[in-house]
Amino acid sequence: MKDTQTRVTDVPAIEHDEAMALAATEYDRFAALVASLSGADWDAATDCTEWTVRDIVLHVLGAAESSASNSESEHQQRAAREWADANGRTFVDGLCAVQIAERSDIPNDEIAARVRNVFPRALQGRTDIPAAARENVTLQVEVPGISETWRLGYLTDLILTRDVWMHRVDISRATGRAMELTADHDGRLLADIVAEWARRHGRSFTLSLAGPAGGTFRQGDAQEGDGGEDIAVDAVEFCRIVSGRASGAGLLTQEVAF
Repeated sequence: MKDTQTRVTDVPAIEHDEAMALAATEYDRFAALVASLSGADWDAATDCTEWTVRDIVLHVLGAAESSASNSESEHQQRAAREWADANGRTFVDGLCAVQIAERSDIPNDEIAARVRNVFPRALQGRTDIPAAARENVTLQVEVPGISETWRLGYLTDLILTRDVWMHRVDISRATGRAMELTADHDGRLLADIVAEWARRHGRSFTLSLAGPAGGTFRQGDAQEGDGGEDIAVDAVEFCRIVSGRASGAGLLTQEVAF
């Protein structure tokens, strides 16, 4: 963990080129994790209570195939709306359900190759989205704890990578595997997540995140009597809490989109 404190206002925004470099690394790490799965790993229960490890991988695969192909993206959106209407659930629930169901016949021993094959095309699809579309196209999103309007670029540059990262956490925990974590990749993603978390609640704090992806962040000024909450937690656990996978108190009840 870093010894210095970082003001969250000093955390630079992740712009498109950096976002795609982070996505490339995250895709590589996720693919390597999937390639290591075997036997009972696929049926292990996860923090996503409705999903096994296999379900999570099929969801990530489906999302990547959507990013790789406009026609597949349009198909998934149509099918997701129909599923959501029929089941009284959100569009996001429908999208995930469709991604998993339509890939349910893929044998376990073929999943890793399909994941590895589609990730470069998914990255290219996300990279090629025009800047005007990333900035000006918006969508209404409802996920647990959050109902708001997103710019397309927020989804394709940040959320799609956070989603893969968080599911890498889920699978690592479910299968007892050590998660690959580095300051330059995971630490950068975590710093951006902390900055967004801070903007969402707007309160003063000092947050010490332990581990290779951690650091110490603050908002407010203790010298001016506005130090706020003092929070110490493992960096990955912080993300589990603010994603709704684990419980937290105080400012940790503020959720962040993943």
